[in-house]
Amino acid sequence: MTLKSALVIRHVHFEDLGTFAAPLRRAGYQIEYRDVGTEGFLDFAPEVPDLLVVLGGPLGIYEELAYPFLVREIDVLATRLASGRPTLGICLGAQLIARASGARVFPSGFKEIGFDPVSLSDAGRASALRHLDGVPMLHWHGDTFDLPAGATLLASTSSTVQQAFSIGSTVLGLQFHPEADAGPAFERWLVGHACELTAAKIDIVKLRRDAADVGPALAIAADAMVTEWLEQVHAG
Repeated sequence: MTLKSALVIRHVHFEDLGTFAAPLRRAGYQIEYRDVGTEGFLDFAPEVPDLLVVLGGPLGIYEELAYPFLVREIDVLATRLASGRPTLGICLGAQLIARASGARVFPSGFKEIGFDPVSLSDAGRASALRHLDGVPMLHWHGDTFDLPAGATLLASTSSTVQQAFSIGSTVLGLQFHPEADAGPAFERWLVGHACELTAAKIDIVKLRRDAADVGPALAIAADAMVTEWLEQVHAG
């Protein structure tokens, strides 16, 4: 069997594919990470990978002066989106897709950090996101964005309208983190984001306990969601 290519842009090492890795491999994808800070990590033809995944990170995409690679990353995504090839963005990745699509990305004025379900739109309930209905998702962001032109809103929370969107049948943006492994590996998130959690006055003990409580259900729902989305992408 010829493996399909999944190229994954990773901004911080502990925010990886998590629970999405197994269903991608089952679907026949060979996974290649491109890590920020590695020379030439954005040197690839954007239209070539069978799947492009852009993961999260603690940056604001309007911080191009501090992090110049963001300019190139947005350009790569704009070319990718123009090709119509399958693209998945999570948190920062969704914001980058929104910006590359011409939408505004901006600080929301608060930190949404913790586990809560999302409210699905009618389109969301008819999509692969139906598997996430009622399951607490990990939220970890301080920015939001306008819905890109031509995109379909799939999910919201009471505090953040734009939680998930699709563009056509091949592009999916998720502001929340269904891929997060809420098992023992979640400790890497707590350590890696220690300063942000302290500044936001987040109860780390409660966050760790909530992760342990919801982790098994979240993993099952996330696996089912990404599996169905890949099936739909392939069918299209």
